[in-house]
Amino acid sequence: MEELLCKAYDLLHRLGATANYKGFSYAAYAMALCAQRPELLLLVTKDLYPEVAKQYRTTWKAVERNIRTLVAMIWTRNPDLLGQIAGGPLEERPRSAEFLAITAADLRRGD
Repeated sequence: MEELLCKAYDLLHRLGATANYKGFSYAAYAMALCAQRPELLLLVTKDLYPEVAKQYRTTWKAVERNIRTLVAMIWTRNPDLLGQIAGGPLEERPRSAEFLAITAADLRRGD
């Protein structure tokens, strides 16, 4: 898990995210979890966000909101790289769950 977290931090930095956003840590942890257990992407609000919230002692709604904010920031800073990682250009900003699916798949490819 530690190696996946490091890769997630690196990927987020390459996408233009900075650690001063709460969503940075939440997203990195969620990405690492999804890279290990892709089935978490099927029920993000029921399974994934509560697991991340438990790790950081917050609510699943705060996790979702902060990841959504981070995705919006990444979309304004580096949409081309995000599209590259996704395998093709993205027409619009991905939803949080889509972002996590894209980035978790990239982490899995890196293994």
